[in-house]
Amino acid sequence: MALQLMKLFVGVTTTISIEPESQKFFYVTTGETAAEATLSIDTSDFFDDTGAVPVELPEIETENSYYNVYINGVLQMAGISTYTPGPTTTGSLDITVPEDSEPLLADTPIVLELIIYSPTSDTTVLT
Repeated sequence: MALQLMKLFVGVTTTISIEPESQKFFYVTTGETAAEATLSIDTSDFFDDTGAVPVELPEIETENSYYNVYINGVLQMAGISTYTPGPTTTGSLDITVPEDSEPLLADTPIVLELIIYSPTSDTTVLT
């Protein structure tokens, strides 16, 4: 009899689920923010979809989450904002108005949208 490679046969099935969660936070400016100035919005200045003030801005992982900023309903470039998670006085959204831009006017709506993915997997080994 010829030599044979002996190996195990194992059947495996894996199911992967990716559940996105969207959270939105709203703010309306109270004054003008000039070009080259930074508007800092604290956690307690936002309100959520129910109109309640959030307790904290959630953590977002760079591998599976991201945020969008809309000013007056228009999606903004990533480079003008900085997101810091956390409770009041720690959590914030900072928006720096670019040098050659018009100022942000009072009563301008700003929306912070967080997309957080929660991947899970389930593996079954068949014998």
